[in-house]
Amino acid sequence: MINNIERILNFFNDINKIPRQSKNEKEISNWLFSWAEENGFQVEKDSSMNLLIKVPASKGYEDKDVVILQGHMDMVCEKIEGSNHDFTKDPIDMSIVDGWLKAKETSLGADNGIALAISMALATDPEVKHPGLELLFTVDEEMGMTGATNIASGWLTGKTLINIDSEDEGVFTIGCAGGQDSEINYNLDLITDDTLNSFLALKVEGLKGGHSGVDINLERANANIIMARLLGELTRRGINNGIANLSGGSARNAISRSCSASISVKSADLVKAKNILSDFIKVIQEEYKSVDPNICLVITEDQEASKYYNSRCMDLVLALPHGVFYNAMEMDDIVETSSNLARLSIKDNQLYIVMSQRSSTLSRLDEMCNKIEAVAHISGASVVFGDRYSPWQPDFNSNILSKFKKSYLEVFNREPKIEVIHAGLECGVLGTKYPEIEMISIGPTIENPHSPGERLLVSTIKDIWDLMVYYLG
Repeated sequence: MINNIERILNFFNDINKIPRQSKNEKEISNWLFSWAEENGFQVEKDSSMNLLIKVPASKGYEDKDVVILQGHMDMVCEKIEGSNHDFTKDPIDMSIVDGWLKAKETSLGADNGIALAISMALATDPEVKHPGLELLFTVDEEMGMTGATNIASGWLTGKTLINIDSEDEGVFTIGCAGGQDSEINYNLDLITDDTLNSFLALKVEGLKGGHSGVDINLERANANIIMARLLGELTRRGINNGIANLSGGSARNAISRSCSASISVKSADLVKAKNILSDFIKVIQEEYKSVDPNICLVITEDQEASKYYNSRCMDLVLALPHGVFYNAMEMDDIVETSSNLARLSIKDNQLYIVMSQRSSTLSRLDEMCNKIEAVAHISGASVVFGDRYSPWQPDFNSNILSKFKKSYLEVFNREPKIEVIHAGLECGVLGTKYPEIEMISIGPTIENPHSPGERLLVSTIKDIWDLMVYYLG
């Protein structure tokens, strides 16, 4: 007979057969809608494709308050260099190795597909006793939380919400950062220097990358910034050069793992340029040897591109803020404010830069955005800011936290850890619409989210299951 963990993994496998990159959730939303109808649950879909699935209470639990179980449908789609995986159509290929669930060549999507799977298993297990449940499955969490932002007030009836989007079993999250994205456009200067007639392709790779919130304090390298430093070093060493075909980073909420560029130099400078680049990458490797030991630079001779631009445009990249800027004064080892220089590209004679800013203090988020705007304006660039999502302020005295702590102690005979995280959770957005709802975030252990190294510790699924069953009962 199949056990509960196998049921959850089967649900997760079914979810991972369906493309669900952010802003491409129509198919997964429709599939979940059909699943709800097939199980006889009342289900509603709003104009953003968010779903609210209403699960009747178990017999004898009809008078208990409704509990909301919440997760998001979309995932960050990252893959290793050279992978042919197509996130618009290919299923995620998963396997368990040494107790960890991993994907072949891609991110796993446990962030946050495992929340959907756990909720589905709880809703359909006749042995689980529970009050009425509302399964709230949202879209587009990873690209700005627009799904949660568009949820109508009055849609939810529950007064407690369990967000299953945290990534450390035994840790209860009760607060998170807010955030805002920014896009910078800079008009590039064409160069027509015929003496720049030798061409190199540069690729910075081998970086760990990671989540731009929870991993930003680890001070891992950013491939976009390394590329800017390398080209700046050429210029400072007297090597005139142009740049074309720049491509760095992939997702707004991931630290850039690779960056590629095509450059032009004088034939007489070709050997010197290669030597400068080779020597300077060793300096960078030494800087990051303890946190990002596999950084490498691949240099190959290249074909001529159609256009080259003044590489001093990379000064703008170096001037923009990246990394931790303030730590939370009230809590140890918690980042308050940070910025991530996520993506670089050149298109239509413009340098495009995508960044994301986070803070648990809105005035500090304003400060970070103002810094970016100031650097952009000084450089003659334009900047557009995306929609802001709110931080989730912690309530250490909430009833839901007290009950979960009691449940955890009784199930596992140990105390859970309580934390506030430097990442975005939909609790912050939902809390502004439903200030009366008490919330907590839990989840099984997930490492390296938003990267091909993402993996889920299978044994912790059972821990979350046992805790949820005890709490709901």
